[in-house]
Amino acid sequence: MAVKIKLKRLGKTHAPQYRIVVADSRTARNGRAIEEIGIYQPLQDPSIISVKSDRVLYWLGVGALPTPAVEAILKITGDWQKFKGLPGTEGTLRVAPPKVNKILVFEAAVAEAANEPKIVKKPKLETPVEVVAEVVAEVVAAEVVAEVVAAEAIAEEIAEEVATESAATEVVSEDAPADVTPA
Repeated sequence: MAVKIKLKRLGKTHAPQYRIVVADSRTARNGRAIEEIGIYQPLQDPSIISVKSDRVLYWLGVGALPTPAVEAILKITGDWQKFKGLPGTEGTLRVAPPKVNKILVFEAAVAEAANEPKIVKKPKLETPVEVVAEVVAEVVAAEVVAEVVAAEAIAEEIAEEVATESAATEVVSEDAPADVTPA
């Protein structure tokens, strides 16, 4: 009987999970297996690879052939190098960083908050209504100043026109002959 070490697919349509199994080469991909020797979850970051090394070495020793995908996984874990006697038996498997215990983080934050001096809230200086009233007053004051400046400019123009007209009438009256009465 030809024995293969292959992947047995589990999971949903777009969420594959695999079992590394030893099975007869004539069985279907997800058919009956002789033994499960590991798991492979490719969607995790880093991928979860768990292999029973002693069982893999046993099955490789008795002549089981790995599929190319399983061979790549065994190279990552270092089991293929152990079987072949190659250097690099430690493998290149990335290990996920340890998860932080949320309860410990919370307790540390509470202890830190207890040690800090309490923050005294400052009384509100102004209410939003007062702020709006100040802004409206500033806008009205700016408009009044603009109107006053415009009125002063108009008054200056009128004063200049009146001054030029009065000067022109004086010149005209000096040049004109006195009233001549006809005889």
